[in-house]
Amino acid sequence: MQALSRRLARQSFNHSPAISSLKSICPLSDHYYGADHPRMGSTLATKGVGHLIRKGTGGRSSVSGIVAAVYGATGFLGRYVVQQLAKMGSQVLVPFRGSEDSHRHLKLMGDLGQIVPMKYNPLDENSIKAVMAKANVVINLIGREYETRNFSFEEVNHHMAEQLAMISKEHGGIMRFIQVSCLGASSSSPSRLLKAKAAAEEAVLRELPEATIIKPSVMIGTEDRILNRWAQFVKKYGFLPLFGDGSTKFQPVYVIDVAAAIMAALKDDGTSMGKVYELGGPEIFTMHELAELMFDTIREWPRYVKMPFPIAKALASPREILLNKVPFPLPTPDIFNLDMIKALTSDTVVSENALTFDDLGIVPHKLKGYPVEFLICYRKGGPQFGSTISERVDPEAFP
Repeated sequence: MQALSRRLARQSFNHSPAISSLKSICPLSDHYYGADHPRMGSTLATKGVGHLIRKGTGGRSSVSGIVAAVYGATGFLGRYVVQQLAKMGSQVLVPFRGSEDSHRHLKLMGDLGQIVPMKYNPLDENSIKAVMAKANVVINLIGREYETRNFSFEEVNHHMAEQLAMISKEHGGIMRFIQVSCLGASSSSPSRLLKAKAAAEEAVLRELPEATIIKPSVMIGTEDRILNRWAQFVKKYGFLPLFGDGSTKFQPVYVIDVAAAIMAALKDDGTSMGKVYELGGPEIFTMHELAELMFDTIREWPRYVKMPFPIAKALASPREILLNKVPFPLPTPDIFNLDMIKALTSDTVVSENALTFDDLGIVPHKLKGYPVEFLICYRKGGPQFGSTISERVDPEAFP
């Protein structure tokens, strides 16, 4: 009744003779006071994402028209992708299979009702379809760098991606599909993880030729799984093992830059559809050089133990051998992860002719400085001190 009253009042207002004469002198238009106003419109391109309903200025309380199902949203990269999606007013469907606490930190990133946690089982096709039912964008961030008793490398990194692509194709309303892989993924890699990621890329492009593949290098950030593990190992044992001679090269990238690249691919005019992007930082590090940066940031004296690859593999093998032979779960591997040690036997850098950050209009951050500041929590004596910096006390400061 109220809506009808408002509509009738608006019609009588617009057709009033006084208003008509006023419009002839000073034209009025509702066009400049609604969502069609350039200031109110979303900058999201329509090509490749279908017909979208937009409203607002483009902030968290706006409506971008995107309803994104982000599989793997509770992981390291996931929190940054969800934050970027929520920041521009998208509704984010967050499938989770753990406890209710696993997604709690994500709900604060969007406006009320924009972050929607949904319980699901990755082995149950119906629960996957239930999450994807209302979505028009799918982003797959699922990945695991070690095996468990329940999930192998192939199941997590290959079969789940293939299943998501098949369901998205069957869905019919998924306008963009973004698959996050790994830099260095190859069917000839000694690493089972990288082999599985390469197989997933092929499977996704076979089902959805218009999908976008993002291949980031080792990601650095507050919750990363490389510098944090190194720093924890150093604080516990006083040294860091260097596999091989520490000369393996890789191109670490800041995790926020990877999330920004995913958003850039999502918001473009469709030019990224069907393409593969390799994302590496602006600098190439050897394992020894990256360890030096870590030691310098946590202010500890660098101590290394050079460990040949055969010895490192021997130390990491017992977990892989016993994984499915004991009736209880084994501890999660940290530094001595057999598959990661195999991956370190070859360099992982961006290919010469690959599409990179430049093609997405993004300038990646250098690692030294803000991207690794999270390591100051490992400094001995507090953030202002450390083993390599002694506390200076001014005698005159005492009474």
